[in-house]
Parts: sequence; C-alpha cells; structure tokens
Amino acid sequence: MHGSRRRRRGLLVPTSLATAVLAASTASTAAAKPRPADPLQRQVEAIHDTGAVGVHAEVTSPDARDSAYAGTAAMNTRRPMPREGRFRIGSATKTFTATVVLQLVGEGRMSLEDTVEQWLPEVVRGNGNDGSQITVRQLLQHTSGIPDVGPEIPALNSADGYRAERFRTYTPEELVGMAMRQKFSPGAGWSYSNTNYILAAMIIHKVTGRSWAREVKDRIIRPLDLRGTTTPGVFPFVLGPHAQGYAAFGTDTGIDVTKLNSSMAVGSGSIISTAHDLNRFYAALLGGRLLAPAQLDEMTTTMPALPELGVRYGLGLAEIPLPCGGSYFGHRGELLGYVTWGGATRDGARTAVVYVTGDGGQDTQQAMITLVGQELCRTRSQHSGRRH
Repeated sequence: MHGSRRRRRGLLVPTSLATAVLAASTASTAAAKPRPADPLQRQVEAIHDTGAVGVHAEVTSPDARDSAYAGTAAMNTRRPMPREGRFRIGSATKTFTATVVLQLVGEGRMSLEDTVEQWLPEVVRGNGNDGSQITVRQLLQHTSGIPDVGPEIPALNSADGYRAERFRTYTPEELVGMAMRQKFSPGAGWSYSNTNYILAAMIIHKVTGRSWAREVKDRIIRPLDLRGTTTPGVFPFVLGPHAQGYAAFGTDTGIDVTKLNSSMAVGSGSIISTAHDLNRFYAALLGGRLLAPAQLDEMTTTMPALPELGVRYGLGLAEIPLPCGGSYFGHRGELLGYVTWGGATRDGARTAVVYVTGDGGQDTQQAMITLVGQELCRTRSQHSGRRH
C-alpha cells in the first residue's frame, strides 16, 4: 500500500488494513474464556480483550437494531461506554465527501474527468507537479499519486507534537502546499493519500461557493436526520455523550487525545458521528437514497487496492471480502484515539459499525474486521432482534 510505514496516528493507515485483513483471513481460533451467548456481545468483548479501552458496535437489518458495549468511557474509571456515544470517524469521512462530489456530478455541475487545475488553478504546483494531469476521479480513487500530508502533521505523530499543536488551525491550501514539497507521478497506481480528499473538499467549495462542511450538512446530515453527526471545523471538543480517546504514539503509555482541532482533516477525516448515524448513512447510500444509479455505480466500481487479499477501492468506498463469500462496501477510519470499521451489504439492507477508543493495533483490527464480516454474513433470523 502507501509505503512501508506500519502505524501512523492519522486518518487511515493502508498497511494496517493489509495486516488486519490478512490476520482476519488466516488466524486460527484460540482458546478463550467463556463468552456471553449473544454473538455480538461476545465479539465486542473479544475486541475489548485486545487492549481497547472502550468498544461499541451496532448492527442493523430491516427488522432489527442490535448494540453491544464493553470497557469503559475513560481509563481508570468504571464509567460505562455511552449510549449513542460520539467519536471522531476519521477516514470514514471520505465516503461523505465522495458522495457530495458525485451528487454534484449528477447535477451536471462538474465531471469526474475535470482536472484539478480546472477548479483549483495553481494549487497543485511546485517541484514539477501539475494539477492539469490529475482528474477528480483520480482524487476520489487514490490514483492521483499526490503524497499524503499526514506525516507532516506534528499533532498526529508524537505526544510532544500533540501537546504543542493540538489546537493549531490549518488551511486546506497550507496542507496541499506541504504535500507539494515532494514530486509525484500521477496515475502510477493506487496509493492512499488524505491530501486527495482535502483537494476534493476544496473543489466542492469552488463548485458550490459554499464550504465543504455546509454541503455535507445540507446534503447528507440534515436529510438523513443524523443528529449525532457534526463537521466540527476548528472546534476542538467532542460535544455530547462520548468516550475519551487515547493514543500511545508507539510507546507503552497512552495519553488522552480527545481534544483536537481537526482542521488538518477537512474532507478527509474530520467528521464526528455515532455508530447509529454511520449505519443510517451506509444504509441510505447503498440503498440508493443519496445518489442516482449512475453515480452509485461509479462509486462502487472498484479497482485492486490489496489484490493479494481481494480488497478493492472505488470512489470513497472500499470493497472488502466477506467470510461467507461476496463482499461488502465500507471504510476504515482513524483519527487520534478513535478507530472505526463499518459498512453495508451491497443493497444496504444490513449494516455494521464498530468503534474503539485507543490505538487499534493488529489484534484489535483483526477482531473489528471479524465482527463486521460475521455480522454482515448473519441472516435475518440469526440476529437477536434487540432494540433500543
């Protein structure tokens, strides 16, 4: 995937996706302590046992909505994980951004074949880089070759950097400029980069004359009544019920990283949401309520991303193999202290979202992928049918 970096405190780490999917597909069943009879609760507790501070999962089907919780809302406390808790969804934000772009395409206001230079003159420049050689499609598909700006953000990469710059505000232009310090080759293959979606957010602003945040709110959040979902901008706090997020930055000691000005992740990873809202979003998207058939087909037409594992990528959506055969569409997300996996069956009828507080190492990732895959494979009669 994108380089050899094993872990980075960013929005989505492709090598983590690779190792996690591989582990989920090859791991043997280990001996474990007795588990609850409910399979969702059993899987949530298995995730918690990997070292996560708190875990929440929600699964929906046409006639049921099931939830399970494990762990605590804060270290060294007995405070339970909050019901309808809010968390930073990280790169799951990209699916929202791609949806807005594809809505604008469907309205005839722009094209996937438009170049970055057409909409953002002189932005992708320097070191021989040329925005006229990059299309909007390549941004959404991660085939632009543009480097990821994530490693350049101190707050995402070390405890000292976080303490010093957690409230720093970045402009999109500043972030893209940081990525332009490197020369790159457009269209050379699939290479995950958050910078692609920062540029996509800038294009949305240019096309509509309104901010990315406003367009996401008016086109997705408000119509779907996603009451726990916000685009916080430079506001550094998670409002409403939430668990604390923790990051260890490669050490053995996690620190509280809940407060963060997420302006470095506009368009690529800054949304705050809930498991329930994400399930509603995935169901509406795959169910055809947000995009016309032509645009949904564009989004779900995928190319190899991890060909050795069968993982593919479309426009803001990953296509991930199911253990029962076939595949589902979804996205991993991570932004300092919160990690999520979620997605939906191809028709949007069944959805599953799980998030953890903590760094989300390989064992945690494996357990999260296992939960989503098994729950999306579960037939309607196998769901417990518990409701809130």
